[in-house]
Amino acid sequence: MATTSPLPNSRTEPDGSAVIRVLSYNIRSLRDDEDALARVIRACRPDLVFVQEAPRFFRWRKHAARLAAKSELVILTGGATATGPLLLCSLRATVERTQDVLLPLTPGLHRRGFATAVVRIGGARIGLLSCHLSLRSDERYAQAGMLLDRLDAMDVPYAIAAGDINERPTGRSFRRLAESLQDCWALAPWGGEYTSTPDDPHQRIDAIFATQGVEVLGCGVPLGLPGITEADLRAATDHLPVLAALRVPGA
Repeated sequence: MATTSPLPNSRTEPDGSAVIRVLSYNIRSLRDDEDALARVIRACRPDLVFVQEAPRFFRWRKHAARLAAKSELVILTGGATATGPLLLCSLRATVERTQDVLLPLTPGLHRRGFATAVVRIGGARIGLLSCHLSLRSDERYAQAGMLLDRLDAMDVPYAIAAGDINERPTGRSFRRLAESLQDCWALAPWGGEYTSTPDDPHQRIDAIFATQGVEVLGCGVPLGLPGITEADLRAATDHLPVLAALRVPGA
């Protein structure tokens, strides 16, 4: 485990830069303990939540809205329309635009997508992208390239991409992302490293990335954070969450 000193609280600096808390979480379609999941999210006090495996089928909007309400957040974009990735936010975020992106379908495999948005927090303008990359190596590598292309096309000064990469940091898709973006855990490790599985954490396959110029103040699995119990982490879903504190300059 890396440093357990407290992560900075969210705030807007006098120069307009924004200190934000960002959470990435694979929620396994809410098949587990939804109340435990909401308790974990609330305890992290995030400004932005990058969700993977949001509900995609019957009454999926109702299920996503219920989770957002329990977590004291609102839906930004995504869900079934992005094939699983979802973005939630606090009322601190002002939404400029949203777009759900479907990726090319490989026959026989689950279709993937991105939930994307541009928001303003304080004086900072930020592009957001939640992703869940393929289980198949060649498709995953191509999707990593599409992710980078999508961030470039958002035409924003700063961006954050987060999600379930389905690959460890030594893998070529993870490395492709880390070569162009800042891997937040690698820069400022905090809390726990491994995100899979809650019962036997042994691999880091979920990550938060940020473009250059974003200052990483700390990033990792929020073990021991006030309000979070090991029982809730095990009951909430089959992944552990990743929490980061970032300072984004004013636009």
